[in-house]
Amino acid sequence: MSEPSARRDIPLGPPVTVFEFVGGQSFFDALATRFYEGVATDPVLRPLYPDDLTESAGWLAGFLAQYWGGPGTYSEQRGHPRLRMRHAGFAITSIERDAWLAHMTAAVRSAGLPAELEAQMLEYFERAADHLRNAPERDGLATPGARVIRAAYPVAGSVQGARPDGTRVRAASRRPRMLDTGAHFD
Repeated sequence: MSEPSARRDIPLGPPVTVFEFVGGQSFFDALATRFYEGVATDPVLRPLYPDDLTESAGWLAGFLAQYWGGPGTYSEQRGHPRLRMRHAGFAITSIERDAWLAHMTAAVRSAGLPAELEAQMLEYFERAADHLRNAPERDGLATPGARVIRAAYPVAGSVQGARPDGTRVRAASRRPRMLDTGAHFD
């Protein structure tokens, strides 16, 4: 019977964030650009965005860079991300969610990431897309690109209002759950 080979500890260096691993801000700029190339021609999503997508791409890239371990520039410029609140004015059903996720999935998959990191990113985007749904499924109330009517009296720490069908809306602002971005990807 042979002896097991001696295990050698190989120093990997300090853990890196996803932001560092992918090369920094330029990765997230390119990711947002690829995503918005899809949005630009999407009949479901295009009505939800301004004519010029440049600023939207910049905000998305900044948010994602910060989320995945980069500098806090997004929050310094815009405050807490508050994703549900920022998207609360739009009727988001599974139709919008699926369209958004399809473009983001294509953008992530075209980045050439290691499989483990790609899966981690796609899992985050799927959860985020699910979290932003705020309107009933197509039952005659929500139409593509529809704005959701909100009350003019916000409650501290929440967004409150009503949908066109009269149902109350309350989305508490919470800090997003952070993924483990200290992992080292080989």
